[in-house]
Amino acid sequence: MHVAPTDIAVQYFFGHDGQRLAYREVGQGRPLVLIHGYFSTATVNWLKYGHAARIAERGYRVIMPDLRAHGDSAKPHEVSAYPPDVLADDGLALVEHLGLSDYDLGGYSLGGRTTMRMLARGATPARAVCAGMGLAGLTHTAGRGEHFRRILTNLGSFQRGTPEWMAEAFLKTVGGDPVALLNILETFVDTPLAVLAGLDLPVLVTAGAQDQDNGSAADLVAALPNARYTEIPGDHMSAVTKPDLGRAIADFLAG
Repeated sequence: MHVAPTDIAVQYFFGHDGQRLAYREVGQGRPLVLIHGYFSTATVNWLKYGHAARIAERGYRVIMPDLRAHGDSAKPHEVSAYPPDVLADDGLALVEHLGLSDYDLGGYSLGGRTTMRMLARGATPARAVCAGMGLAGLTHTAGRGEHFRRILTNLGSFQRGTPEWMAEAFLKTVGGDPVALLNILETFVDTPLAVLAGLDLPVLVTAGAQDQDNGSAADLVAALPNARYTEIPGDHMSAVTKPDLGRAIADFLAG
């Protein structure tokens, strides 16, 4: 039975700078840390569409943080709370907090980029999942957030039905904090090709068939020494709502 999102108790840990950050867990077994995308939350990304339940059913303890500035995590407005790579730092702090040594790690979109930054920074999961992310979204992060910057700095001005209007509507449903979310856009760090070439753990790269938002997923597979690609239906926004995403992750982890 898929557990309703509201049934999952929120738990807390602290970033290395003392900010209080939230996470949720479902299932029992091998730990899997799953990181959501920008503007979203663990509940929306992983619980709402059944992905976490689907993976948990295969014998996994699915651990889902809310990124800094998102969900139930701290949303500080001070620029000093958003140094480069802070999301990777927070992810490493969660792994430390839970004492994880033998675990898997993955994420969608910004969560996929954060996963790869954690690997670049020395995280040692057995396997990794980089979903909704292509090569350019990792190697060339400058300007990646301009679409969202435009939305966050012009709230209330978009025509109904436009992508910007829909993103703003989504922001309202998750209680997003525009100031905190803008600060996140300053934290992105490029991952050089040479670093990607050195990541020899098994990596699942999965993205919607129409998703080119973060560059080419096929190019990312080619840049990694031990990656495989699973295409799922949809574009960047719709792929995360389909059962195929959770199934692709569960199948990969099951070997």
